[in-house]
Amino acid sequence: MTRINLLPWREELRQEKQKQFMTLLVLSIVLAGAIVGLMHFQMNGKIDYQNRRNTFMSSEIAKLDNEIAEIKELQKVRKSLVERMEIIQDLQGSRPSIVHLFTELVTTVPNGVYLQTLEQNNDTLKITGEAESNARVSSYMRNLNDSAWLKEPNLDLIQIEDKKVTRISSFILTIKQDSPNNTEDTNRLGDGK
Repeated sequence: MTRINLLPWREELRQEKQKQFMTLLVLSIVLAGAIVGLMHFQMNGKIDYQNRRNTFMSSEIAKLDNEIAEIKELQKVRKSLVERMEIIQDLQGSRPSIVHLFTELVTTVPNGVYLQTLEQNNDTLKITGEAESNARVSSYMRNLNDSAWLKEPNLDLIQIEDKKVTRISSFILTIKQDSPNNTEDTNRLGDGK
């Protein structure tokens, strides 16, 4: 019988398999390292992209905050201007009323009535004066009531004083200032026009 020694062949086969295993192991490690590196670069890229987006959004939010602050400042300026315009319009509207007020005061005063002081608080007037009799004060109040620019005369105080020759009635009365345009406007509103 011939003897064949298979030991070297098996040893070579084992070394060959071990080389293949090591090669596959190294290739697997390199491949795994490449995959991990690729994922790392991809994640870093995504993180950088998101950070750039966050930075952009923060800068845009800061711009919008500045614009909102400017808008609020402009709204304050607008409100101030509107208030000034309303005051100017009120002054323009009430400018002729003082003329009418003094005209009405002059035309409603009957003979024998003398006005001493006139105080105005908003649309209420306080008049102090003297009259030759109580009848003249009553006449004055009727004239005020008939006036288009004055309404609701109210006698607060009347006193009779004996002066040297005659008796004088001192009086204090309050009256509301009105405008005929206001009553026409309210009538129009009441009629639904």
